[in-house]
Amino acid sequence: MEHQRGCLICGDKLIYLQNSERLTCFYCNRAYDSNGKCVNGHYVCDRCHSSPANEIIQQYCITTKSELPLEIALTLMRNPRIKMHGPEHHFLVPAVLLAAYFNMMRDSEEKERTIKKARERADNILGGFCGFYGNCGAAVGTGIFVSLITKATPLSKEEWRLSNLITSKSLATIANNGGPRCCKRNSYLAIIEAGKFLKEHFGTKIEVESQPRCEFSSLNKECTRNNCPFFVGLVIVTK
Repeated sequence: MEHQRGCLICGDKLIYLQNSERLTCFYCNRAYDSNGKCVNGHYVCDRCHSSPANEIIQQYCITTKSELPLEIALTLMRNPRIKMHGPEHHFLVPAVLLAAYFNMMRDSEEKERTIKKARERADNILGGFCGFYGNCGAAVGTGIFVSLITKATPLSKEEWRLSNLITSKSLATIANNGGPRCCKRNSYLAIIEAGKFLKEHFGTKIEVESQPRCEFSSLNKECTRNNCPFFVGLVIVTK
């Protein structure tokens, strides 16, 4: 659910203090003196409150310590800046995967560098790419992720193969689960596929086994409901 009122994180009511407190922003992890927070202790700074979607995604993924990419994705998706559908998901997918991967590797410097690079690359993926170009941006996001962790270039050999292979596997799973487009469904599928790919090809495991139950179906006019694996927890269709 998008929290258009109250706390951006949980939707609960805000409280205002007589004396300011030093509070840490949920998204950027910076500390500020503030007179306002939510009843559950959440605080979002003015900068993050007014930031565009990709800035929110970048800041949160750089600062989060979570090793759970689906958890990171769902936290971000609950922010009203991340709409039901939109090209911000093309960046969200590689960003949450990079955050979880480099948190697991305990490499915060490389995490920040690659997340910023992923944003630059994702900016080139147009909105509506799935329908107009036959290549969902969430699937491309997994290719960006593998390209960055392998340092692939157009002249690479094995790195090039792996980057294209993960995109093809993500795209096949997205396609086999059917249309019309749903940026939430396709992002979940891409993240789960990337988790399986890491285990198979890199011997590295990031925790993506918990299949999310979608919180956003009421916001999606085209929701396929019982045909979506995340609406009632049906089995994901793979190639």
